[in-house]
Amino acid sequence: MGSNDFITLFFLVAAVLIFLQLRSVLGRRTGNEKPPLDPYSSRDAAKNSNGDDSKVVTLPGRNSEVDEQRYADIDAVAKPDTPLNTALRELLRVDPSFRPRDFLNGVRMAYEMIVMAFADGDRKTLKGLLSKEVYDGFDTAISEREARGEVVKSTFVGIDKADITHTAVKDSEAQVTVRIVSQLISATYDKAGTLTEGDQETVAEVTDIWTFARDIRSRDPNWKLVATESEQ
Repeated sequence: MGSNDFITLFFLVAAVLIFLQLRSVLGRRTGNEKPPLDPYSSRDAAKNSNGDDSKVVTLPGRNSEVDEQRYADIDAVAKPDTPLNTALRELLRVDPSFRPRDFLNGVRMAYEMIVMAFADGDRKTLKGLLSKEVYDGFDTAISEREARGEVVKSTFVGIDKADITHTAVKDSEAQVTVRIVSQLISATYDKAGTLTEGDQETVAEVTDIWTFARDIRSRDPNWKLVATESEQ
């Protein structure tokens, strides 16, 4: 037998021995092995237990608990069995991501940003928070103020109240109106530095009715200011 045949035979014997050793370790069943994980097995087992689907009891899932909490959140901002409460529940139905308290917290932050950006003439900030129509109105007012050489100095003190007063869903757009009572210090000076409006030392109470809107089909969670009015 040549040297090449001997080497071939050696590797063949070695391969057989290794295979037998691995089989003795990995291929032997003891009866204690766990079956492969099947994510549907528990569901199917419950369904087919005793061959009677009618005996399967479906426990309430987390979704039911979450829905109850969402409705409780609505009841906290609008009295039950009122038109506003009903409208908010309808909004929640078409937009499950809506959270009244989170929305109002966002309104508080947006209100301060918008008021201060308008006073400072910060168009960039305003553009990201306002609808085109409202932005155009703010932009015009800022431009007229700049043309007169006026300067507005404002200090935002805080918001006393922010309450949802109305909500509606039109096509795919949700609209929520909020009554905001805030405390502001505002003074307007002409180009000569003379005070023409307001008072830099006096805190004034301001009540605004602002309406925010969002396309509920969009993945963008942000609301924009689409209408403003001041309560007389």
